[in-house]
Amino acid sequence: MTKPRFSFRFIIVSVLAVVLLAAAACFGGDGGGDENPSIEGLPPEFQRLSDVWELLNREQIDGGDLDPMVISDGAIRGMLAALGDPYAGFLDREQFSLENEDIQGFFGGIGAEVGIRDGVITILAPMPDTPAEAAGVKAGDMILEVDGVSIRGMSLLEVVRLIRGDKGTTVTLLVRHLNNSETVLIEIERDIIKLQSVTLLMQVGRIGHLRLSGFTGTTNDELKEALERFERSQGLGIVLDLRNNPGGLVSSVVDVTSQFIEDGLVLYQIDAKGNRRNWGVKSGGKALDIPMVVLVNEFSASASEVFTGAIIDNDRATVIGTTTFGKGSVTNLWPLRDGSGVNFTTARWFTPNGSLIEGQGLTPDIVLEPLAEDENEDLYLDRAIEILKEELNANSQAKNR
Repeated sequence: MTKPRFSFRFIIVSVLAVVLLAAAACFGGDGGGDENPSIEGLPPEFQRLSDVWELLNREQIDGGDLDPMVISDGAIRGMLAALGDPYAGFLDREQFSLENEDIQGFFGGIGAEVGIRDGVITILAPMPDTPAEAAGVKAGDMILEVDGVSIRGMSLLEVVRLIRGDKGTTVTLLVRHLNNSETVLIEIERDIIKLQSVTLLMQVGRIGHLRLSGFTGTTNDELKEALERFERSQGLGIVLDLRNNPGGLVSSVVDVTSQFIEDGLVLYQIDAKGNRRNWGVKSGGKALDIPMVVLVNEFSASASEVFTGAIIDNDRATVIGTTTFGKGSVTNLWPLRDGSGVNFTTARWFTPNGSLIEGQGLTPDIVLEPLAEDENEDLYLDRAIEILKEELNANSQAKNR
């Protein structure tokens, strides 16, 4: 996954307490096990961690040279792996420091969003006009190695850290393209990634092809400019294209959705304690009445699924394409006392009518057959334009009756 992009805050018991248990065993215990002090808030089963540390320190052949930090890092990674949460991961102090720089926007990379699909680290989308796209990275590529190192067993965060790096440096990915058994080595030179998230191309018949490649802090402003251009072009309808859109900021998708829906919910989320938070439509939308068809595919993820769910549940437009990715959860990066950090899921998203997005995806109103490997994806766009024109004709005939 990409870096966490949400401002939600939840209270957690620091995983570092496990390290304190180990320290208590190492410096205060005498091997009796039950005499080791417990830490408030931890279940009694955690006493085993203290017991194992003591055994290793006393009996393991290199026990005298064990590094408590290395062992505790491993223990934390094991705890997170046991969650079964595909987005959980551990960052040591150096990695966490770099991730904080990333959150502020100071990082280089290849320009590709990654996620987890069926347990495999997968390219959701190469961003337009980026090194990844130029090198031949494709949506659906399964990443097997980074710079010759197998990523088997690594968390999403760990893989992202391997791929990112300074501008001008290179990274080599071993990937398997979608529906292809052969592997391919792709070398990519990293760069500073700048992305325009909204593009508008006017098609024949005054149809606007409006493509959203992400939901960033500037997407809503870019969208409003595109809608003004559409109006100046006397556009009749829009195909809003969310294919390979990996998502982004929840605040952005609320603003963008509010341009097309007059009132009601955009989404709601349920957190670890069962608390519900509603995200409502904001007033003042600029495209409430523009006829529209929404185009999605299996790599439309996260915030783009939120948008799609709101469009479907509010009967705003016809959605066509294939079932979406199924990433509808909130993940947060939490600092620990020693400067390291952990990342895990804290809440899940639901569409206004209560459909779970995470692990399910959303089924379009009109499901299109998967394209053959040698077919151009613009066939989907052609079909979307055809459906929109049919709706425009039907609306025109209804007004003339």
